[in-house]
Amino acid sequence: MRVGMLPAGIAIALAPAFASAQESGETQQATNLDRIEVTGSRIRGSDMETQQPIITLSRQDIERQGFTSVADVLQNLTSAGSPAIARSEALASGENVGGYYVDIRNLGATRTLVLVNGKRLGATTGGYQDLSQIPMSAIDRIEVLKDGASAIYGSDAIAGVVNVITRKRYEGAEASAYLGQYGEGDGDTQQYSFTMGSSGDRGGVTLSVEYFKQEPVFAKDREFSKYGNAGPDYPGSGWSPVSQNGSFCDPCSPTSAARWWTLNDGGNPANRADYHEITAAEYANSNEQMYLQTGIERRSVFANANYDITDNITFNADILYNHRSTDQQIAGYPYQSGSFGTPLDADSVFNPMPGDTAFRRRLWEVPRTTQSDLETYRFAGGFNGYFELAGRGWDWDVGALLNRNTSTRSSRGDMSLIASRQALGPSFIDADGVARCGTAADPIDGCLAWNPLLPYGVDGPGSLADPDLQNFLFPVFTNTGLTRTTSYTANVSGGLFDLPAGEVGLAVGVEHRKEQGRYVPDAFAQSGESTGLGATTTEGSYNLDEIYMELNVPILADAPFAKELTINVAGRYSDYSNFGDTTNGKFGFTWRPIDELLVRGTYAEGFRAPTIDNLYGGIGTSFESYTDPCGTGAVNSVNGNAACNAAGVPAGYVQLGQGLVPCTTYPCQTPDQFISGSNAELLPETSKSRTAGLVWSPRWVQGLDISLDWYRYELENMIISDSVDRILRDCYVLGNADRCNGITRAADGHISSLFYGLANLGSMETEGFDLGVKYRLPELSFGQFTIDWQNTYTSKYDEEGENSDGEKIMIGQVGQSGIFRLRSNLGVDWQMGDFGANWTARYYSGMKESCVTARPCTSPDHYANGEPDAIREVGSNTFHDVQVNYKTPWNGTVAVGANNVFDHQGPLMFSNSSYRHSDYPYYGGFDIGRFVYIKYTQRF
Repeated sequence: MRVGMLPAGIAIALAPAFASAQESGETQQATNLDRIEVTGSRIRGSDMETQQPIITLSRQDIERQGFTSVADVLQNLTSAGSPAIARSEALASGENVGGYYVDIRNLGATRTLVLVNGKRLGATTGGYQDLSQIPMSAIDRIEVLKDGASAIYGSDAIAGVVNVITRKRYEGAEASAYLGQYGEGDGDTQQYSFTMGSSGDRGGVTLSVEYFKQEPVFAKDREFSKYGNAGPDYPGSGWSPVSQNGSFCDPCSPTSAARWWTLNDGGNPANRADYHEITAAEYANSNEQMYLQTGIERRSVFANANYDITDNITFNADILYNHRSTDQQIAGYPYQSGSFGTPLDADSVFNPMPGDTAFRRRLWEVPRTTQSDLETYRFAGGFNGYFELAGRGWDWDVGALLNRNTSTRSSRGDMSLIASRQALGPSFIDADGVARCGTAADPIDGCLAWNPLLPYGVDGPGSLADPDLQNFLFPVFTNTGLTRTTSYTANVSGGLFDLPAGEVGLAVGVEHRKEQGRYVPDAFAQSGESTGLGATTTEGSYNLDEIYMELNVPILADAPFAKELTINVAGRYSDYSNFGDTTNGKFGFTWRPIDELLVRGTYAEGFRAPTIDNLYGGIGTSFESYTDPCGTGAVNSVNGNAACNAAGVPAGYVQLGQGLVPCTTYPCQTPDQFISGSNAELLPETSKSRTAGLVWSPRWVQGLDISLDWYRYELENMIISDSVDRILRDCYVLGNADRCNGITRAADGHISSLFYGLANLGSMETEGFDLGVKYRLPELSFGQFTIDWQNTYTSKYDEEGENSDGEKIMIGQVGQSGIFRLRSNLGVDWQMGDFGANWTARYYSGMKESCVTARPCTSPDHYANGEPDAIREVGSNTFHDVQVNYKTPWNGTVAVGANNVFDHQGPLMFSNSSYRHSDYPYYGGFDIGRFVYIKYTQRF
């Protein structure tokens, strides 16, 4: 019994995982003795960390949280934005699906740079950097810089930098096991790892091996996702009229309302009299077959080796292998013969009507399944050393990075149109009762006929349940991809000369990098000969050369009201083969008026270069969900205005969805494929960021540290995938005729074709505050307590838009799902001898969304930017995590914990933009249930 797996594991093991505090302390002590390079600066020296807002997560911090990937840990930082591709996005496609990505400040995952030991993590053709490649067992600490750093690291470091630092010169061995599952008895999770290392006087080798697997979760097993996108209060609402029971159209005149007929229970599919008009109760709830959370399996190996060739020269190498496999499932395809010109032929043995017959049938017997495999090989190696020049110490390093990602995406469940045209054509029943294509006198070899009007679960000739017919109609589609990152770097840093306040530090470096990528869709997708989304090949490359310089200048030291005053300046010149060159700078200062108070600030310029997919991506198609402002069924309809009339939209028009049935809920999915594409003329995005903050450690309260940082980001020339809703609003609501050019409407008024692509569309601004309070209380007779309270308050998150007069304005987004006014984490840790416990409360402030039909509006008369903007608001949400642990006498650690221990569920969100990063009416960043786990770590 699945529910019993975890309790049994607890009873058997009574010994899951936690890293030794003694080992962590020894590691930290060793690190502090080195001249380290802190994330955000190339000048080695531990005092650089205080100049910028940096969060450091130690190995012990990570293990207390009970998560199984780096991205899960980072996603729970208060400064983290919505997940780039949540595992609840069942309909997501392409090479990025299955990866784990981090997004700082809600600026997008491609605007946060990810490093491993200071070197770039390889990216997909879309620029996404998959953190799941890094085995948790290999990590020593994670440093998160919440500030722009393009002057130091180049492209992508707009929002911040995540630097994952691995264990080195580890001595001994460590084995760990992790088991977990949701309270509903699903999402079974297992993770096993082994780390061993050996070190000597001149070097060491550390090896980490990890295996992880988590089973998928079905949407039908959660209340918020089982009823379709309308939620449990509206069962059946929003279900698809393209039913698994099949139906045909009679009449089908374009000038009158279509009527659809489906087979009676036990009826004869060849007898027209045995059909009745389909009812809403017979519509399809696609969520019954869809995953709420994708399944994933990973195998990782990470090795580090370093050797002191001489006292001043060291060789260092990192090697990573990772294989990730992700499973997706969505409902059988909603086949509509009118979309492909494949009616049931007049001479089909299954046709109950005279002449060719239009039909629709959801292919329920063969759900659409996809397995996405990504294999990563990574080598980062080089030499570093130390020398003295004119009595001053200098550090240097040269290195190379080779990262190769190979992806294979195999899917089944979309129908071959080549096969369906034959299977729906003339047919007959042979002497064995098998439905075959052609005629008895002239059969088509190897072709089986299909009866799309035979309901799901009903046997008979031409049934889609026939395995042979499935094999004929449903091929396996395979997409392949390959990306390579090659980089060569050289850096030197040291002291130039002394000022009265100290030594002036300098860092200079050069980098040459080449990015190559290719993603090749299956031949069926490229030819359009399947029900799947069309796509063409993405392929391209670019290279760049960069040089940077950084100076750290101490101005004052040990002066009245200036125990320290230091400035830091940096600049980087980048020359790209595709768009040209760019220069970016950064300035920072540190002022310590008294010993316990630090004042800091930065100003940084940043950029993000367009990716291979941005520039050279192929054409893609999708069935988008949107709200047509020319339809009368939607809130804030503009039906009858000049723009809608000019497009030929009839008065009183109601938006048509799948099966050309009038929509009753919004957003509503189009019955026709829309087209998207790349843009070879894109320019880099640019940004400016500012931070200012205080760090206060009052001497009269030992163990208390308080930090308060203000931040502001301004982005220009953003590379954004245009949205259907944005285009329609610009065209019909704001009256921008240029935005109407890619829209085609059919005679009945519905949008039959629409193109949306990439462009340097506009700008955005975000501003807010981070407040952190850490307090390690004096040790008491009943244990040691540590309190950690982290907060991010977003005061502004504005995106560029236009008002009704066509003037550009900034539209506020704070309060939308994922862009929370306040995120707050409060953690309390208790340690007493060999026992410990940890509790964390994760708080998200309330959300708002635009009202949609048939839903209550809390503010129906709300206006924004001078236009009606009825909204619905919901309250805040708090999720609680707990863990207890025990260090055994045999050098092991056992921990039992639960994330979302009270099984809290967030509110339903009904508009597509509001449930953000999810295909269900629920914010994709919220917990989907109580998750209970047990960990055991044994050190040798």
